[in-house]
Amino acid sequence: MTVHVGLIGGGNITDTHARATRAIPELDIAAVYGTNPERVGLLCSEYGGKPYRDFESFLAHRPMDIVIIGSPSGLHAAQGIAVAGRGLHVLTEKPIDITTRGADQLIAATDRAGVKLGVMFQDRVKPGIRRLKDWISAGLLGKLLLADARVKWYRPPEYYATSRWRGTLALDGGGAVMNQAIHTLDLILWLLGDVVRVEARKATALHRIEAEDTALALLEFAGGALGVFLATTAAYPGYDRRLEITGSEGTIILEHDRVVSVDLRKVPDGFTHEVTRDQNQSASSAAVSDFRGHQALIKDFIDAIKNDRSPVCDGREGRRSLALVEAIYRAADQVRPQLLVNP
Repeated sequence: MTVHVGLIGGGNITDTHARATRAIPELDIAAVYGTNPERVGLLCSEYGGKPYRDFESFLAHRPMDIVIIGSPSGLHAAQGIAVAGRGLHVLTEKPIDITTRGADQLIAATDRAGVKLGVMFQDRVKPGIRRLKDWISAGLLGKLLLADARVKWYRPPEYYATSRWRGTLALDGGGAVMNQAIHTLDLILWLLGDVVRVEARKATALHRIEAEDTALALLEFAGGALGVFLATTAAYPGYDRRLEITGSEGTIILEHDRVVSVDLRKVPDGFTHEVTRDQNQSASSAAVSDFRGHQALIKDFIDAIKNDRSPVCDGREGRRSLALVEAIYRAADQVRPQLLVNP
């Protein structure tokens, strides 16, 4: 049975959503809404669907079963609430919103409407990362002790200068942490569990934006592990994301989206190093050429609807990383530096 999909947004990420949707045979793009009629028209010409500039008219389009939201982050909750109010399932790009208050309102709205809510954290469906999750769940790392997460990316000045919303507090909700590194925060929460204590610093070190382009945080996990988190969009020319997890039984290193090093007392049966990774140049570009992660996440969401189960990242799961972002920002704003004079 064909599932009819509506798309919100006219930027690069909506193009990614369209390509990923078209790659799934049972899905059909029914309608596209955005504020830039030229961009929306181009998307519809290439991928199908009826173009809309009026939001209410878009919501009334039928047939339409689910809506994928790719608008600026600060609009996610409000648009998702409106979509749910029409009885349509909601799959939103990360973050779920820029405030936990907005996230809670969206979660409540989808619960009332009896529709599914999913958040685009596609790392959760990538094979190498899922394998790492299984190893940790099976106890191969033993007691988790330490995590070191580094997102040392680069975005050129025009990335911000040519956008009305990137790096703004009103529509982006923050900078390198909220926009880029929230994927990594979701990942470490998924792998290591809840964070109970945060210390942080942030700075706008290079770019002319309202929000931070660089941040550091110390994390304490509920299970006792400690973590170091670094995020920046000012590290020219940009480097692959790296996550090192150490437990009592060894260390596993994830780079980009694949396991690159396994040093365990007991190596998993059948272990071989992965040779494939997605082809996106995330460290230096926001463009998405390899949409397989998005495609897998959309397929999971459709299956969740058909089988009445939670998607791999539902609204409550998507809220966790947003709450951690807020905690990092609060900790950075409240920090009281200790000055060392003639140490």
